[in-house]
Amino acid sequence: QVQLVESGGGLVQPGGSLRLSCKASGSIFSIYNMRWYRQAPGSQREWVASITTPGDTYYADSVKGRFTVTRDRTNNTMYLQMNSLKPEDTAVYYCKADFMTLSRVRVSDVWGQGTQVTVSS
Repeated sequence: QVQLVESGGGLVQPGGSLRLSCKASGSIFSIYNMRWYRQAPGSQREWVASITTPGDTYYADSVKGRFTVTRDRTNNTMYLQMNSLKPEDTAVYYCKADFMTLSRVRVSDVWGQGTQVTVSS
């Protein structure tokens, strides 16, 4: 009933920037907290950033000061602006969100399919 689709990944040189998007669609009444995660090859998925319903933001120490999470409520989209990218930022980036559907059913932990970010010269 609800789904998330990430986009914006790609290959970028160290020090470069990318902006990821996570668009929600489906039977949406409201969207609660939205989060970004990433998973590098051979590693566990790790939390990157969150944005709450009121718009408060939180970041992992590894990305603080370089990444910025925002959301466009009109378009049900969350963004992750990534600056000063490093090779260790290479990973598949996923978004996750909690929803209230039009049927007033709470749906938690909906994941997108991921988008690949590769930082390499």
